[in-house]
Amino acid sequence: MLNLCKRIASIPVELYKNRMLIARLSYNDFKTRFSGSFFGMFWAFVQPVVTVLVFWFVFGHALGAGREQLAGGAEVPFVLFLVSGLVPWFFFSEALTGGTNALLGYSYLVKKVVFKVSILPIVKVISALFVHVFFVGVLLTLFLTMGYFPGLYVLQLIYYSAGLFLFVLALSYLTCSVVVFFRDLREVINVVLTVGIWMTPILWNLDRMTENRLLILFFNLNPVYYIVSGYRNSLIGHMGFWERPLLSLYFWGVVAVVGVIGLLTFKRLRVHFADVL
Repeated sequence: MLNLCKRIASIPVELYKNRMLIARLSYNDFKTRFSGSFFGMFWAFVQPVVTVLVFWFVFGHALGAGREQLAGGAEVPFVLFLVSGLVPWFFFSEALTGGTNALLGYSYLVKKVVFKVSILPIVKVISALFVHVFFVGVLLTLFLTMGYFPGLYVLQLIYYSAGLFLFVLALSYLTCSVVVFFRDLREVINVVLTVGIWMTPILWNLDRMTENRLLILFFNLNPVYYIVSGYRNSLIGHMGFWERPLLSLYFWGVVAVVGVIGLLTFKRLRVHFADVL
């Protein structure tokens, strides 16, 4: 048991010791992703904005979804309901994709004997976090512009963002280890993300399904839904995370289990990364 704990703790210790290098690599990764294009980092923000506008037009205008009401009775324009769910989803999607491909994208560093490859997944996740922070600012500005003031509950966005960061980081250590040997995992993840935006759910309101308790339980088992609903509760529903103790315990339990599996898998397969790449 003691050896198991040491194996799990070794990677967090490496991350802490190399925190300055992680910060530099994360910034460089974000800056160089679009260095070859004319508009540069502008493209990091275009696709999410266009996606929001398309969904807003389709659901808010073409399908007539004018306003949404949460279980607590709070009612807001559909665009606020939509964006408050899409912002954390964009971060989850980009961070998981980048984290999964971290070892493949930095294969030249993996092959260096002295380089700590354990820092690469968190570099990709932090790189995606830069865009997320920007969109959280846009989200809050949009709420204030439309006359909705979240109050002190908005501080919970720090808690939910931290939870999402740790969850996607734990997943990334698992997926980046497996994808080195099973490249098809990238396509599997793309399919899962395509379906996941509907299964979370983000584009429709789960609170409307008041009669089908079994289906509600199924959706609540999705850890990302805990984050998405948390964003909406912080901005719209004015509900604290402590008011959902069972869901909170479940979410952090999933994060812990996925984290242990991801770190152990990474440790077990790390010695073979350079040979395969």
